Amino acid sequence: MRAAVWVVFGVLVLAGRRVDGQQARFDVVIRNGTLVDGSGAPRYQADLGVTGGRIVTIARGGLPAGSGRTELDAKGLVVSPGFIDHHAHISTNIHERPLAENFLFQGITTIVASLHSGDVPWPLATYMDSLRTAPNIGFFCGHSWIRREVLGLANRAPTAAELDRMRALTDRCMRDGALGLSTGLLYVPANYATTEEVIELAKVAARHGGIYVTHMRDEARGLVASVREAIRIGEEAGLPVQINHHKAAGAGQFGSSATTLALIDSARARGVDVKHDLYPYAAGSTGSGVLFPQWALGGGPDSLRARVANPAVRARLEAEMLERMRADWSGEDLARIQFRELYSDRRYDGKTMADLARDRGLPVSAATGVQLAIELQLKGGFSAIYHMMDERDVVQIMKHPQAMFETDGDPIGYGQGFPHPRSYGAFPRILARYVREQKVLTLEDAVRRMTSMSATQIGQPDLGLLREGKTADVVVFDPDRIADLATYQDPHRFSVGMVHILVNGVLVLRDGSLTGAKPGRVLKGPARPPRAS
Repeated sequence: MRAAVWVVFGVLVLAGRRVDGQQARFDVVIRNGTLVDGSGAPRYQADLGVTGGRIVTIARGGLPAGSGRTELDAKGLVVSPGFIDHHAHISTNIHERPLAENFLFQGITTIVASLHSGDVPWPLATYMDSLRTAPNIGFFCGHSWIRREVLGLANRAPTAAELDRMRALTDRCMRDGALGLSTGLLYVPANYATTEEVIELAKVAARHGGIYVTHMRDEARGLVASVREAIRIGEEAGLPVQINHHKAAGAGQFGSSATTLALIDSARARGVDVKHDLYPYAAGSTGSGVLFPQWALGGGPDSLRARVANPAVRARLEAEMLERMRADWSGEDLARIQFRELYSDRRYDGKTMADLARDRGLPVSAATGVQLAIELQLKGGFSAIYHMMDERDVVQIMKHPQAMFETDGDPIGYGQGFPHPRSYGAFPRILARYVREQKVLTLEDAVRRMTSMSATQIGQPDLGLLREGKTADVVVFDPDRIADLATYQDPHRFSVGMVHILVNGVLVLRDGSLTGAKPGRVLKGPARPPRAS
């Protein structure tokens, strides 16, 4: 509906502004753009007027010259809703990098902290209230943090009293404004939890209207079972399910996406609301702990050291690690493990485990990888990029109608560390490689998944569409130029092609440059209407 226009006592009132004898003005006018409005509908030409943080008018016939206090010419450019990133590692550190520039240059105007193995900033409501950021931020309640708070790193089930404490923390998170419950079941200590434990906490989130988001228990040999577990949790707890960074890891699993996608379709056919998301790369990134069987890490570093010192236990550990290395991670090719941060020797940041083996005069093999991983874990471990996926699975998952997108990225200081290129390039890579070049998705469909579909998933109906009355989170980009430049060898490269970005009606990027504005808001949950008590 167009903004109401009334004449009251001879004074024109437009979009809440009085204009005495002069042409009505908007805060911002974006002219001559090609609107891809987030709905999936075909693109069209129009001018867009923004006032008071909202889209006031969309004029297919154009707006009068000079009607905006700020006027932006978008001729030859695409105008769309701001993009929503379903998972990034910002839960306790976004205040340190409030401009989130590596995300903004991708067109991301909303970042979701679905915590997985990360900590909940506590008290959550206090942290939320303290934030002043460029993008909008949303939070989940993290099962890993809850378990650490109650059980530490113990590899056991909670007692009845401990489970009650875990339920109470979940309840408090949801009351503070979390969008739902998230799990990182691949990681210690969350992987010590039974499915039943997660269901009990998910029931608490469900009562508040939360959704369930998961980094699944296993994305390699246990992939299919893990998808089934995620669906079961949603089905038994009575809440929607979202699988973060859906992938098939390890050469033995290449092609398994056909099975996992069929499981999602089957669950949806029987009424379970299941969606998923991905980042557009064939390599992931995580810590060195994933190379170890979880039992070995229980109790923390001192317990691992004691196990390694026991010859019988070490023999079992090495045998299980060798199987994991070969089937799930590197195979015999240690160049597939690329150090991001080798905490005990930073000279190897960006280099591979194969480089380290050769420098030591060791054979480049999975067996060598096991010995190096144990040594390095005892020295503090490492984070790494693991090249363990197949491009064909990435494409199949992306094409699925319930797929959305994420960066799985970090708030990066330019030139600091050796990040996965997804932190700089995930969303432009989709638009460049998979829309413009390979035509896996149309531009309209890709934008829909990044915007309205994602906004609906996290219960934010005011976002995700270019419609009159909606919040003015808007990106303007060059569809022929937008591209990711970050690579595995040269990751600190901002994406190109974003020209202007508005968050809540305020320019945070103008003519490709950051403005320094921090108009972002915290998006309070839950993601669905709370259940009637």
